[in-house]
Amino acid sequence: MSTGGSGSAGATRPRVVLVGTMGAGKTTVGRRLAAHWGVPFRDSDLDVEEREGRSVSDIFVDSGEAHFRRLEREAVAEALAGHDGVLALGGGAVTDEATRALLAGHEVVFLRVGLGDAASRVGLGVSRPMLLGNVRGRIKQLIDERTPVYESVAVHVVETDGLDVDQVVEQVLARLEAPRG
Repeated sequence: MSTGGSGSAGATRPRVVLVGTMGAGKTTVGRRLAAHWGVPFRDSDLDVEEREGRSVSDIFVDSGEAHFRRLEREAVAEALAGHDGVLALGGGAVTDEATRALLAGHEVVFLRVGLGDAASRVGLGVSRPMLLGNVRGRIKQLIDERTPVYESVAVHVVETDGLDVDQVVEQVLARLEAPRG
C-alpha cells in the first residue's frame, strides 16, 4: 500500500493518521512528522473550528456534542479522502462507527498515553469540553473507554509515556519504515 502523496488522481490519502486520547501528543507529534517528511499537517479539530468559526469548546456548549460529532465525522471523511500529509484526529473521532470504517486501509498509529502523563500534559483541561468536572477522573474514564477502540483501528501502537516529542516521533518513524512480514 502506498502511504504518500504521489499517485493517480483521486488516490490522495494521508501518509499517516494519528489517533489517541487527549494528552497523547497527536498534534505536536503530527506537526513534527509533517516537517520531517515535508508534507502538510491537518488536525480534524482545527478543521472543525475553522469551518465553524468557533472553538470546539464553544461548539460543545452552544450546539451540543452530537452536533460537534457530526461536524467531526464530515471533517475526518474529507481529510481522509483528500489530504496527503499527516492527519491528527480529535480524541473522540474514533467513537463514531462511520469514521472507524473510513480508517480501514489507512496507516493509523495509536499514540498510547497513560493517566499520569496525559493528566500532566493536559493540565486543568479548561479548553477541553470532555474534561468538565474531575479532570483526572474524566481522563481515566476516557482512556479506559476509548483504548480498545483506538487499538481496533490502529496498524501501529506507540507508547508515549516517559518519552519526549522527538522520541515519540522516532518511534512512529521506526514503525512506519519497518519492513512488513
